Amino acid sequence: MQETRKREIRKKADSFRGKCNNNGYGIIDLFKECEAQGYKLVRYPLGDDADLGFTLKKDNDIVIFTNSCSRLSREIFTLAHEIGHVNLHMNDTSSFVDDSITINGRSADEKEQEANYYAACLLMPDDDARRFIDLMIPDFKDKGLAAMDIARLMSEFNVSFDMTLNRLENLEIIDSNQKLCLDNERTMRTVGNLLRSVGGNAKLNEPSNVVDIPYEYIDYVIYNYNHNAIPKETLERVLDCYQLSIEDINDKLDVKMDDSDDDLEDLIGGLED
Repeated sequence: MQETRKREIRKKADSFRGKCNNNGYGIIDLFKECEAQGYKLVRYPLGDDADLGFTLKKDNDIVIFTNSCSRLSREIFTLAHEIGHVNLHMNDTSSFVDDSITINGRSADEKEQEANYYAACLLMPDDDARRFIDLMIPDFKDKGLAAMDIARLMSEFNVSFDMTLNRLENLEIIDSNQKLCLDNERTMRTVGNLLRSVGGNAKLNEPSNVVDIPYEYIDYVIYNYNHNAIPKETLERVLDCYQLSIEDINDKLDVKMDDSDDDLEDLIGGLED
């Protein structure tokens, strides 16, 4: 990626970040900030082996999905990655689907690499990372960083241990040997224990399994039900999220159908019709 393109991406990430509430360093709640920007955010525990997230444009709406079966820190990074697609690529492409290959940086696709760079800049900007280390880890110049320091950083910026290491290496704050030593220390002590030892946010290392669906999503699900795309059980499950029953929306139903297996593609298919 050319430096001119990196600078452009940093500017776009900084612009979005400037609209967010932060704790002095990290964005407090990227999910709320996403909704505040008018995006339709869907969080659903789709399963450990399913896609991590997707973004699509439907008319004037931007719909972002994140799989809440992921560890919270990974789900946050996925969301930042999808916001990157929205702000960098939506003029050329109407949808993106992301899995562990694209989110972990193993894809050769240029747009996926750019979205990952955007996410890193959004969640842990260069200046803020250096400022935190300077002010909160005073013996850094003499002793370097320990795994507990990485846990402090990940808790402050709401990111994963791996993302913190990768970001610090890319910023040339640590080198590859130091990264390996920190990774080995993490393996011996575990991230959960490290977070607890520094009074950090241990929830970052656990899946949230949150179900958060915009109210407008009911119309999408009803559309799919009426077009024989999803079974009754899926409709009932979505309605249950809103504490509604089929009787409450019976006047909007015009097709009854046989039960069949459902998946994410079926559930949101009406968005692309």
